[in-house]
Amino acid sequence: MPQPTLSKLEFKIMETLWARNECSIRDIQESFPAKKRPAYTTIQTTVYRMEVKGVVHRLKKIGNFHVFTPAVSRESAQRRLMDDLLSLFGGRAQPVMTHLIESGKLSLEDVKDAERLLRNLGKERES
Repeated sequence: MPQPTLSKLEFKIMETLWARNECSIRDIQESFPAKKRPAYTTIQTTVYRMEVKGVVHRLKKIGNFHVFTPAVSRESAQRRLMDDLLSLFGGRAQPVMTHLIESGKLSLEDVKDAERLLRNLGKERES
């Protein structure tokens, strides 16, 4: 089954769950900055939808509230997001790389790490 795409709010909710491993809806809501904090019901509705998508699990119930845990890894969600981004460019990474370089968001160290990874992948494929 393909990994579902996460909205910006869903990704922020997942960031909290990945950091803490398990949270109630109130915990998730309070993790947002006070000035930009979504309403409790917004977080609740979003988490319930994420549960249907299979990206979070209801772990347990304590009193009147449920505790949720991530059902997908950060790496898996990031890979899906990157695949979706690249599909907007016809699968080509070059425009994305150009933007990262020109905006200063890609350092020389990042490039060296990528080169090492490519070399290692090439060696693995030759074996």
